[in-house]
Amino acid sequence: MSKWILMALVAALAACSTPVKLDETSVEDKSSQGSGAVMKALTPATTGAASSNAGSVASLDASPTAKSAVGAERIVYFDFDSFAIRPEFQGIIESNARTLKGNKAAKISIEGHTDERGGREYNLALGQKRSEAVRKALGLLGVSEAQMEAVSFGKEKPAVAGNSEAAMEKNRRAEISVR
Repeated sequence: MSKWILMALVAALAACSTPVKLDETSVEDKSSQGSGAVMKALTPATTGAASSNAGSVASLDASPTAKSAVGAERIVYFDFDSFAIRPEFQGIIESNARTLKGNKAAKISIEGHTDERGGREYNLALGQKRSEAVRKALGLLGVSEAQMEAVSFGKEKPAVAGNSEAAMEKNRRAEISVR
């Protein structure tokens, strides 16, 4: 009997594995460089985290609900199974960083979310990595750590109901909100 329990446990753990390494985040340090300077990518040796592929930062929703007092855009969207911020969307992070650096009293919460695919624990970890990626990017641009908190809601608070790809794209996000 215990042999079957052990086999079931091993099978369950194998089913939960993923090729995405959740302890790796790709960020770039642009805080001390001019706009024309070449960006320095941080490596595991400089950050303690390895780089990851394919993530995005963008505001897919230009409605007033996507705006806040922090910066022009407050929602960062990600590709499936990813928490990396692509360079072409760095402007959104920079806009929020400028606003936060100009208002040292402002405090934000960065809430990581995922789509409905995957288990609860995996999605909580992925949501945390998404919020941490945004927090690290803001920190590299000079925002004080005391102004930011990174939390994860996993798949528990979807922005859009449904299981279509369009709905899931809106749910893979990190939201910056004023505390």
